[in-house]
Amino acid sequence: MNKKIFRSSLLTVFLVLIAAIALIMGILFQFFEKQIQTELTNEARFLAQAVENEGIGYFDGFESKSNKVTLSNKAALNDRITLVDKDGTVLYDSEADAATLDNHAEREEIRAAMENGEGISIRYSKTLTEKTVNYAQRLSDGTVLRVSTEQYTVITILMGMLQPVLFIMLVALILTLVLSSRVSKAIIEPINRLDLDVPENNDTYEELTPLLRKIADQKRTIEEQLTDAHKKQKEFNLITENMSEGFLVIDQDANLLTYNSSALMLLNMKPSTDRSVLLFCRAKEFRDVISDVLSGKRAENIMVRDERSYSLIANPVFENEIVIGAVVVILDITEREKRDTLRREFTANVSHELKTPLTSISGFAELMKEGDVSEENVIDFSGSIYDEAQRLITLVNDIIKISELDEQSISFENEIVDVYELSEEVISRLENEAGKKNITFHLIGGRAEIMGVRKILDEMLYNLCDNAIKYNKEGGTVDIVVNQTGERVNVIVRDTGIGIPPAHQSRVFERFYRVDKSHSKKVGGTGLGLAIVKHGAMYHHAKISMESAVDAGTTITLTFSKK
Repeated sequence: MNKKIFRSSLLTVFLVLIAAIALIMGILFQFFEKQIQTELTNEARFLAQAVENEGIGYFDGFESKSNKVTLSNKAALNDRITLVDKDGTVLYDSEADAATLDNHAEREEIRAAMENGEGISIRYSKTLTEKTVNYAQRLSDGTVLRVSTEQYTVITILMGMLQPVLFIMLVALILTLVLSSRVSKAIIEPINRLDLDVPENNDTYEELTPLLRKIADQKRTIEEQLTDAHKKQKEFNLITENMSEGFLVIDQDANLLTYNSSALMLLNMKPSTDRSVLLFCRAKEFRDVISDVLSGKRAENIMVRDERSYSLIANPVFENEIVIGAVVVILDITEREKRDTLRREFTANVSHELKTPLTSISGFAELMKEGDVSEENVIDFSGSIYDEAQRLITLVNDIIKISELDEQSISFENEIVDVYELSEEVISRLENEAGKKNITFHLIGGRAEIMGVRKILDEMLYNLCDNAIKYNKEGGTVDIVVNQTGERVNVIVRDTGIGIPPAHQSRVFERFYRVDKSHSKKVGGTGLGLAIVKHGAMYHHAKISMESAVDAGTTITLTFSKK
């Protein structure tokens, strides 16, 4: 802007300067031209008076122009004097022989003088650098006296004054440059000092006031819009960052626009500088979902990574029926998939566990129904039917217990339970079973109270101790250790049994899971004991851990919070 004002000022001043010089020269030229014409007229009238008084003989006293000394003739030194007769014949000419001159009757100024008493004309040279001004006056005897003078034209004057004019213009140009620079800076300086943070508080040109007000209004509007945008962005981030689901937004070129931390956590990835979402995750299922959604279709798929299952749901975003991006939601469905798997396994296992005793009961009953069974065999069959029925009752009871723990539908209230005392009760109930295999119980520790449901805690300890007996060696031991560490109560059940191979240790708490099915059939049980322990621990928010080695025994630790 400074340069523009500078150029405009310089051009304006320069044009004004040229126009002023031209105007002044034109006015001066017209003034001097009129002055010359006036002097020429006065001279012609003076000569006419002299000729009227003395006749043509008056011109006999004229000498060459170089010898004129009289005041009366000084005016005529540079003028040409011609006397023309009534028929146009030249009677006298101060610069040429009258006899050699053409008839002047048709000359403009001569003809006008003969008709009107006086006449004037201007004739230019061929080069237009000089002009001749002619003034003619008719005398009383009909002759015409003409006085002519040569005058420089404007072109000649300009050519003669070219050097001083150029000098003046150069000086003026330099002054204009300096002044234009200062003026432009002086004009711009108040504008440069404007504080646009507070537009209305500036002391500047009055003409800028409407602009500054408009800027102030726009600034307030922009600030309000930015505040609203920041608020919405904050709300958006707050919502997305607190989502347990992964959230991705991509454009039509599959470039990642935004995402939340859950997406990184679910996919176990770090923030990447790569914009392509296909580099964000290279799984085939993920790429297929992105490809489908960017083609304008809603896409769903399940992706498995690192033994975890994820549900991918993608919806396209349209603008004027053109796909401009997509929103991808990632759900961790590992637990759901596990529950479905467990449910299927549970159904299959229950069906199997129920089928075996029911088949036995049905078979014995059918034989007894036919009446071909001896009285001695009837007693044996009845005993088998009773045992299988008891097995079914135990199985159903265990299933009911797990269902109650799953659904958190236990009707008992929490109470203070001394785990050491409860362990003594469990040992007393299992002494007969332990005696059959010469297994010895050792209760170690002392009084330790926790808040919980006594019935569930009893089931948990009973199942742990029952398993420690069933899978123990002849003459082995079972240690129950109860201790406190700060706000924690630890219950440890340790046996000297057959142990659990490492490959099976992560699954022994699953329902109906058996390490050695043939051995489990001998020892009995429903296969739900450790599952009940696991669900009971979850109900009490307790931690459960296990250490085991083949032929070295198993140690299971329950850690409860005292509060």
